[in-house]
Amino acid sequence: MGYYDPTFAGTLKMAWDNHLKKHPRLILVVCGSVSTWIRENIIDDGQFLGRRSLDVVVPELPLRECVRFWDPVRERLDMREIIDMMSVTGGVPRYLEEVNPALSVNENMRRLCFRPRSPLRMDFDEMFNDVITRQPKSTARVLDCLVDGSRTVTEIAALLDNTKGGHISEALAQLEEAGFVSSDVGTNPLTGTERREKRYRLKDNYSRFYLKYVKPAATLIDKDAFAFSGFDQFKGWEAVLGLQFENLVVNHFQELLPFLHLENALVYSAAPYRQEGKKGSGLQIDLLIQTKRSAYIVEVKRRAEIGLEVVDEVAQKARRLKVAAGNSIRTALVYAGHLARTVEADGYFDAIVPFSRILGIVPAGEKDDG
Repeated sequence: MGYYDPTFAGTLKMAWDNHLKKHPRLILVVCGSVSTWIRENIIDDGQFLGRRSLDVVVPELPLRECVRFWDPVRERLDMREIIDMMSVTGGVPRYLEEVNPALSVNENMRRLCFRPRSPLRMDFDEMFNDVITRQPKSTARVLDCLVDGSRTVTEIAALLDNTKGGHISEALAQLEEAGFVSSDVGTNPLTGTERREKRYRLKDNYSRFYLKYVKPAATLIDKDAFAFSGFDQFKGWEAVLGLQFENLVVNHFQELLPFLHLENALVYSAAPYRQEGKKGSGLQIDLLIQTKRSAYIVEVKRRAEIGLEVVDEVAQKARRLKVAAGNSIRTALVYAGHLARTVEADGYFDAIVPFSRILGIVPAGEKDDG
């Protein structure tokens, strides 16, 4: 109603003041997917000053709620089927309700993404064009730059051969408001100050998967000519799915905190972290959680087999990470796959968390393989 009628906001204001607010039991909810329109015409519009009681941005479902879409057969499924499907779709109920638990993850993905007019083949364009109302084509180009990893405004401008940083910043702000992108600022663990330049991450798991694999094959899919036998046919699939899994963990870092005994701690920063430096001194951390006295290096791994090499990887990051005097560095591993017993026996990690435990599938105290 609002998008197609330029007088809607004023009409709503008069209707509320003259009629609706007089009803003692009436609650008026203004909602929609075009968050930019709501902000500009309702939230930031002075004529609604003092009339709003609550602003809500609806997030993805908590991970434990997502698992319930596989009931009542989830206990009989391979854990990685559920994890891979969630890594592709994220915690969006609309996508999860399309999953058929009786089918394999390969068959579900073929049915949902790689058939003509299939739900996840069509939804991105419809969603993006509905939500991004200002310069959708140029904004889509900015989003494409984030498919293979996080970037700064400067790096995006270089990829687009564009010196107009202001336009890129505006596009990123709209993408962030719409939930496609996250600006992972974080704090510098050495100084405790906010990092100078934001890094933007493609937050939405479905959008990343669509842009990486579905969009390039769209013509063949629409002709029902795309042969799909399994994920292993995709170039770099294991690496990309690892990144999707990492993104899922970062998006839901609050659900990890109890397993690190941080549920009651004041968390100053929780974001992927990159420390620039000369050759051999830089590092990249999947998730760095900072409290007043500690920096937690969280390594996120999705592999069929995870061995002692993960200890060496994180130990090297811990040696290179620069923190303020008086602060401790702690380490944690969140994994999906089979963890070698030697990793736990080594005793290096302060916390080892199978992802299935975060999902609430394995009872506390029982061993599992993630």
